[in-house]
Amino acid sequence: MEMIRELWAFLRTRKKYWLWPVFLMMLLLGALIVLAQGSAIAPFIYTLF
Repeated sequence: MEMIRELWAFLRTRKKYWLWPVFLMMLLLGALIVLAQGSAIAPFIYTLF
């Protein structure tokens, strides 16, 4: 949680709000890969990349 607080403080003070969609997409793609690793849909997700 400390890293998220520091990231938020950095983005707020430097006015880098445009970076939030980049972080959000990275988080969603990472979660998709981790959650689909052991499931039956894993071969279909890996074909996307």
